[in-house]
Amino acid sequence: MPRTSPGPTLGVVGGGQLGRMMGEAAAPLGVELVVADPTPDCPAAPVVRDQLVGGFEDEETFRALAERADVLTFEIELADPDALERVAEETGTPVHPSPDTLRTIEDKLVQKRRLAEAGVPVPEFRAVETADELREACAELGYPAMLKARTGGYDGRGNVPVEGPEDVETAIEAVAGPAMVEEMVDFERELAVMGCRGDGERDTFPVTETIHREEILRESVAPARADEAVRERAREVARDVLDVMDGRGVFGIELFQTSDDEILLNEIAPRPHNSGHWTIEGCHTSQFEQHVRAVMGLPLGTTDQRDPTVSANVLGDVDERRAATLYGDEAVFAADRAHLHWYGKQEVYDLRKMGHVTATGDDRDALLADTRDLRDGLTFRE
Repeated sequence: MPRTSPGPTLGVVGGGQLGRMMGEAAAPLGVELVVADPTPDCPAAPVVRDQLVGGFEDEETFRALAERADVLTFEIELADPDALERVAEETGTPVHPSPDTLRTIEDKLVQKRRLAEAGVPVPEFRAVETADELREACAELGYPAMLKARTGGYDGRGNVPVEGPEDVETAIEAVAGPAMVEEMVDFERELAVMGCRGDGERDTFPVTETIHREEILRESVAPARADEAVRERAREVARDVLDVMDGRGVFGIELFQTSDDEILLNEIAPRPHNSGHWTIEGCHTSQFEQHVRAVMGLPLGTTDQRDPTVSANVLGDVDERRAATLYGDEAVFAADRAHLHWYGKQEVYDLRKMGHVTATGDDRDALLADTRDLRDGLTFRE
């Protein structure tokens, strides 16, 4: 593809931190980004060509975006797949990954059923809508179990542990809609693989260990501190997942390593994912560059890792929503081989993802401790 200025344009539904980092990765490739997001001056706005202000289900906004773009993609599962499909057909602007893939993934029950049918190993699960159905399912699956909203959940929102029969009523009320319940997996660690589908190509980034607290990702360690046989099995499962997906792009594939070293699929995101942020410094091609390459039909870049890498999320630590001012970043800038990524969100609230810190080195345990220290020195409190 010859390079021109301005270059080919990628339209992105969503302009949050993923859109921002996608824009940063696209610019050196000569690819322009236009994003559509309902929040004026969204986090991606300072680093992309333009922002259209419109909702994630606003077909007119999608149409305006498609008319300015050579390809459409999305960085949030709230994008309406039916509207995207209609706009793609009317304008001739392709959407990657495909709206069918988005339909499959946005509903966690549909996602699990489709993958189970394809032979991908998943935890036992049941569809539930009422307290009685949840009691019946837990009688089969056992307590504790994990109740999940079928749509709209992220960062632990929409996930409710059900420790015993006494929790059933409150769990159903908390989810407040169609749900699914899964057996609680006895896992050794949580893993993630960023999978990539290109034009006749597929690949995976190194297997990552993900460390969660309160259902929110706190740190990522790459490569994962697991045996090579476990990491290879995780890559195999990720490749099987990619075979089920339709369209080009990067997919965040979250996995469990069980206590007996089996691999089970947890969830999939049809886009770059928090567990792959470490690739910006840790790999020759970041997940964001890879996504742009894939959806634009360019050859995939190498997924080889440079050095062991740890990334730690910077979360809001305030009691009430307020204007975002970060304190304590001097230590990050003073540390060798440490990098601060600021998402540009104008407001902070408790546990909101505001940025991340990444460090590279040799010893993963030492890296994890050092990166946590740097991250823990950051605060939004005066």
